[in-house]
Amino acid sequence: MVRGLLDVIRHAGMRDFRARRRRRLGRSKTQTIRTPATTGDAGACGTKCVTLCRQLLSRISDAPSSELARDALAAYRALNATGRAEFFDALATDFAAAPVAVSAARSTDPPRQELFLRLNTAPGGVSVLVDVRRRLLEGIADHPSWRSVEADLTRVLKVMFNLGLLEFQQIDWETPMAVLEKLFEYEAVHEIRDWNDLRRRLDADRRCYALFHPAWPDEPLIFIEVALTRGMSARLPPLLDSTSPVVDGERCDTAIFYSISSCQPGLSGFALGNALIGRVLDALRLELPWLTTFATLSPIPGFHTWFSALERSTAGHARLTEMQEGLRVPRWHEDPNVAPALKADLMALCAAYLLHAKKGDEPADPVARFHLSNGASIVRVNWLSDLSPAGLKRSLGLTANYLYRPANLLRNCEVYTTTHTVTTARRVERLSRRADVPGLSAARSVGEATDPLDIHQEHPQGHPH
Repeated sequence: MVRGLLDVIRHAGMRDFRARRRRRLGRSKTQTIRTPATTGDAGACGTKCVTLCRQLLSRISDAPSSELARDALAAYRALNATGRAEFFDALATDFAAAPVAVSAARSTDPPRQELFLRLNTAPGGVSVLVDVRRRLLEGIADHPSWRSVEADLTRVLKVMFNLGLLEFQQIDWETPMAVLEKLFEYEAVHEIRDWNDLRRRLDADRRCYALFHPAWPDEPLIFIEVALTRGMSARLPPLLDSTSPVVDGERCDTAIFYSISSCQPGLSGFALGNALIGRVLDALRLELPWLTTFATLSPIPGFHTWFSALERSTAGHARLTEMQEGLRVPRWHEDPNVAPALKADLMALCAAYLLHAKKGDEPADPVARFHLSNGASIVRVNWLSDLSPAGLKRSLGLTANYLYRPANLLRNCEVYTTTHTVTTARRVERLSRRADVPGLSAARSVGEATDPLDIHQEHPQGHPH
């Protein structure tokens, strides 16, 4: 009865949440097209924020006034784009040289670092500082002087978001609604359609974990979704089917990480994903010690773009041109005359892309860079695994499995960090060699895993141990 009542409340909450989101979007659009009354008004607003920050920084006491910090935060929140730009310009110039008012112990640091620390003494300071960094990153290209401000703020945030201070939590159906609503908002890989969909993702054979800052308890920083399965999953739809039966966790031998979403653009580059995956592995091994395999079912977001550019750059390559024409057939993936004819070559090209296409010295694919830097290995490419519109657009429906073997993570991390060597299963390396792409094979930087890693799709005895 209580659970049913919770469901009713959550469904009502979902309607309220959608209404609030529509109102927020409406306000956002209005603010985007609204012209400020005068440039002077925007400048005055920025000037007020700068003045309050100067007053806050002028306090010599090591216990700065929370009231002043609160007022400064409120003034920042009221800024429009013009006012924020003025405020950031002031941070870059007026707060760069160390003033006499700053204590001698900290006099070697730019005063804006002390300002950021003092702003953090007021409620909501964490969220404002993260927002400041997000907006600085968005505007740095047009305002090079902001780079020093962003660098100082990053140093402060690195201390505030020290991985040892962050809270690791499992999210389940009993988690407060304020947090559950954030999952709808921040899910970046596979959209959560409704409360029934979310409930299935939090059921007994699913897990969801997140990192939180203790001063920001209702705002996840990053979260990961996990499915317990028998065998390594090669297809996404069964994992996302909200009507699928719940599997007995004691009969599962594999944990599939099928979605990881960073929630705060202002914390980009903070390696939160690395920390989260490490804690998830520890939590799963402690709770479910019989699990033998930890792997992902990951998108390959750069593959389609790379393939299209490759076809254009190799004009006259008959097979690539033929494949591109096949991909232009409406619903090609369902056409029995098109999809089978494309399978072998697309699979080989995808393996070659993951192993050999580069951005600098690292893999071109961002998801590959992320998992390889965490110590995972590429163990399989899956055909027509994600047929959602997004999956077809970004990777022609293909996905990849990355294997996390706890015993090898540290070694793989060190190898990747020092040499950017891609650790992969022999089957993937063999598959990549079938790709008929001029010049691509010359860029090889691949280390084969120490065992074949030829993992059977469903049979648990085929898994590596």
